Amino acid sequence: MPNQNEELKKAGLKATLPRIKIMEVLASTALQEEAHFSAEDIYRELILKNEDIGLATVYRVLTQFEAAGMVKKHHFEDSHAVYEVIEEHHEHMVCVDTGKVLEFQDDILMSRLSEIAKKAGYQIVDHN
Repeated sequence: MPNQNEELKKAGLKATLPRIKIMEVLASTALQEEAHFSAEDIYRELILKNEDIGLATVYRVLTQFEAAGMVKKHHFEDSHAVYEVIEEHHEHMVCVDTGKVLEFQDDILMSRLSEIAKKAGYQIVDHN
């Protein structure tokens, strides 16, 4: 998310200070190996940066970002909701013992899923 104002405008959202600050946190965390963060994780990052943005605002903005297609919300097994920046399609494998999430891409897997759906008369629009 190089230019937060432009990204917000493209998504049809007004560039408010809380949205920009939350986008900055998401952009900085998207580069980390573990790029799935809860609203509470983002809130803690904002506190560390001395930003005066409440947890309710973080939840509200994340909901807006999700509706605008900027982030994706996940519920991995028994964990609380986590968010990640939408950059490219990928899959997740979750360890049921540790909760560790492995992200991967596999064109053969996606091709096979499409073949199975087509054979059954379906078209995949999303999957878990």
